[in-house]
Amino acid sequence: MCGARSTRLLLVEDDAELSDMVTETLVDEGYLVDQAPDGQRGLHLGLTRPYDVMVIDRLLPALDGLNLVTKLRARAVPARALMLTALGTVNDRIAGLDAGADDYLVKPFDLDELSARIRALCRRTSDSTDVLRIGAGILDLSLRDAVLPDGTRVALSAREFELLRVLAARPNTVHSRSELRRRVFDEAAAASIVDTYVYYLRRKLGRTAIRTVHGLGYRLGML
Repeated sequence: MCGARSTRLLLVEDDAELSDMVTETLVDEGYLVDQAPDGQRGLHLGLTRPYDVMVIDRLLPALDGLNLVTKLRARAVPARALMLTALGTVNDRIAGLDAGADDYLVKPFDLDELSARIRALCRRTSDSTDVLRIGAGILDLSLRDAVLPDGTRVALSAREFELLRVLAARPNTVHSRSELRRRVFDEAAAASIVDTYVYYLRRKLGRTAIRTVHGLGYRLGML
């Protein structure tokens, strides 16, 4: 939910005064904000930590905003991207959107407008079918792996992924072992195969990834 403490933002801006002002505003609104002063640092953070929205300046040292967004999209980073720029021509906006940005805001901008645009992008992120939330981590449906809260990507087997996807699609539902066997392991003779794959997932992702509801089955936990 936008504005909630679990909403993570990446701000890539080389103007330290502007970066601090924007960060202070967003933190006051309840966001978790990481700052990067240049494109290289932004690339590192974008590839190693999961974000809901990235706010990226167009003109950056080391790696400019267009190339940064292009590289992040090439690595299938799903976070929504809002590009900030002093370049406000139609061609500049088209270049930003073609690079993979989701929105474009021309400097100087009003902080209230920036906040409104971030909220809109957060709603689009929440509605996205590309990822499913698992606490502070995500299940990446396009790459078919899990992303831990620190940004670490964990490879999953096809069965591990499908079991986690079924649980994450309805996070508040308790699924019986027989239902999970039917939906994920339909050729298996015994429901005990579900317990085996729950063990595999907990070994990879931590014991809290899947909760046992004694006498009933399993439900999604948290990363």
